[in-house]
Amino acid sequence: MSLSAALSTAVSGLTAQSRALSAISENIANSSTTAYKTTDVYFQALVSGGKGSSTSTSAVTAKSSQAMSVQGTVTSTSVATNVAIQDAGFFVVTSDPAGAASEDMYTRNGSFETNADGYLINTEGFYLMGWPTDAEGNVLASNTNDLTGLSAINLSSIGGTAKATTEIEMSANVPADAAVGAALTTSMQMIDSLGVSHTVGQTWTKTADNTWELTLSDPVLTSDGTTQSGTINGGPYTVVFNTDGSLGSVTPALDFTVTGFSSGAADSAVSLDIGEVGGTDGVTQYASTSSTIGLEDVQTEQDGALYGELSGISIDSDGLVTANFDNGISLAIYQIPIATFSNPNGLTLVSGTTYDENSAAGQVHLNLPGEGGAGSLVASALEGSTTDIATEFNKMIIAQQAYSAASQVVSSASDMFDSLIQAVR
Repeated sequence: MSLSAALSTAVSGLTAQSRALSAISENIANSSTTAYKTTDVYFQALVSGGKGSSTSTSAVTAKSSQAMSVQGTVTSTSVATNVAIQDAGFFVVTSDPAGAASEDMYTRNGSFETNADGYLINTEGFYLMGWPTDAEGNVLASNTNDLTGLSAINLSSIGGTAKATTEIEMSANVPADAAVGAALTTSMQMIDSLGVSHTVGQTWTKTADNTWELTLSDPVLTSDGTTQSGTINGGPYTVVFNTDGSLGSVTPALDFTVTGFSSGAADSAVSLDIGEVGGTDGVTQYASTSSTIGLEDVQTEQDGALYGELSGISIDSDGLVTANFDNGISLAIYQIPIATFSNPNGLTLVSGTTYDENSAAGQVHLNLPGEGGAGSLVASALEGSTTDIATEFNKMIIAQQAYSAASQVVSSASDMFDSLIQAVR
């Protein structure tokens, strides 16, 4: 090898070790960065000249890569919209939620929080993508393998909500010692689809021993108790008790509808559950415990909810984004998919911990968490950096020694060139 070849080789070593030190510096700087993947530098020998040639020279080149499949430590957080991926896969994100210049990208940085415009955005400024769902969590997109079915998760359009009553559970004791023909009254609450509360009256009339007739009256507004607010359709119902006070039978089934709500709400279909036949878990018939004959221990519970405002957002381990309201109602609004690639190490780094697909990574596949090779989600958690400080310091010492040695070669070659020039003179 000639003197000039030795100098050239040493310079290539300096360049390669400089790149290694740069990667080590980046790794150490990102030791606390969410979902950061450590950059490794590997060296490759370059040889010029043909086989057996006496003029062949060698050099070194450095290339870097990130181990995308290495799992970072998952740590719990107090933020409900933070989410981490355990095992394989990426979140689908975009830099343009409006879609005008939208390009889908991929990240494992799940530090999502709601911004001023209602979007879920991570610390790098990328918007989380998901499939819109119905209130039961069913994905509305017809093709879940196509990225075009995704949209940036936006919470700004979610207002308050209410839930219409569909079932009322009732427990009480009707007095066995009441005279035939006695009529006893009580009432129950129901909510319409607009969140307005109504009161429905009940009249229990004893028609024979162990037999009562239940009739329901048209609802009135709970707020004033005098204004009729709808029309009841259903009943009367015959309720028979067994000789041991348990419920014997109900004829017909205790279902009714309310139409023509004055609030403008949709018609309601309601089921009244007064207990299991043969049981004492609902309405029973025993002797009265009071000198005044009447219904006792009346308790009703209905599944409707008054109007409520949005109180928060949560993401569960199935990737379901749920809107929670202050009236106790929770509605599913988006489903988060996980994107997988046959070769995630082939992804192109865009910025920070965000990547773009290319032919080297293979085709993107969208899956529900835990399905089709996709990892699972951990709610209220973040994945940590894969950088190990001790390892990086060890690599830094090796790179520093190699760099010093290569620089010594350059210095020695320079001295030898000086000696040659002086000899010529």
